[in-house]
Amino acid sequence: MFRKKKKISELKPGDFIKDVFVVKIKKDMRSYSKGFSFHLILSDASGQSIDFAYWGDHNEAEVRRLYETVSEDDVLYLSGKVGRFRGAPQISSNTEDVVSVLKEGEYDPSDFIMPSRRDQDEMCDELLDAVESVKDKDIKKLLEAVFHDETLIDAYKKHPGGIQIHHNTYGGLLEHTLETLQYCMLSVDFFDMDRDMLIAGALLHDIGKLEEMELSTRIKGTRRGQLLGHIVLGIEFLSGKMTELKTPQIIREKIIHIIASHHGRLEYGSPKEPMFPEAIAIHMADAMSSKLNEMRTFIENVKGTTDNDFAYYRRGSKNILLK
Repeated sequence: MFRKKKKISELKPGDFIKDVFVVKIKKDMRSYSKGFSFHLILSDASGQSIDFAYWGDHNEAEVRRLYETVSEDDVLYLSGKVGRFRGAPQISSNTEDVVSVLKEGEYDPSDFIMPSRRDQDEMCDELLDAVESVKDKDIKKLLEAVFHDETLIDAYKKHPGGIQIHHNTYGGLLEHTLETLQYCMLSVDFFDMDRDMLIAGALLHDIGKLEEMELSTRIKGTRRGQLLGHIVLGIEFLSGKMTELKTPQIIREKIIHIIASHHGRLEYGSPKEPMFPEAIAIHMADAMSSKLNEMRTFIENVKGTTDNDFAYYRRGSKNILLK
């Protein structure tokens, strides 16, 4: 079995590597001054990506044969040298290097999708306990219809919470959902809140991500996910479920509003901003979970690769303290 040796974030110009990566994007083959080449975008469990360039000779048929063995989502074992291209790291290989597609069983999937920090079965039990604690019969009926579905709950246990930004792990969606729920429960101690509505909103706010993303050797967006996004997909799914269950109109409207508003702002993808306390609590709890996980993951990936006190976080356009 071929195992990952270095994360993409740890690669430095001048390194000669023999390692495994998953193919995220396959680009066209083309000619260059010394023969024929092709480019791939590779990724690993860190969620980061790196450009890969294969520089073949003038034997077009041989380069094409190699090119056609590679598909998106394949796991590659390759040797090559790390350099820089247009200011970003790039791995380069040529005809003397190894570039081969691995078969299932020749690699460990955890090298490409990290497990969540918590045990999936333990988290699943915690979610089902929350469902059981709901007192409102109509809300409980809805939650049971969703989470007592064995196919859905099995998918929920495995599903990631994001492609790259936060909770992009095996079981990350469940971990993020429970963090959101726990933050929401804190608000019950301070304000007169509808506990059952908070539980429903926290557990269902990202339900659309089950269809927005899919798992293979990497996390990627589905076609419907790319076109519609998890807010629309979640509303679509829950609207159908509540119609089927004849959920009372006020409960239906509040839950749909929570899904629609949980990103908080129009510019962040929410078609509505939160308009009642439980919706605000779920938005804030969702943001707390996602942003803390995002920063913590960045620190974990960068710490140990630099002696500096700070590292620049490009997505956030700011320095992050590593100490």
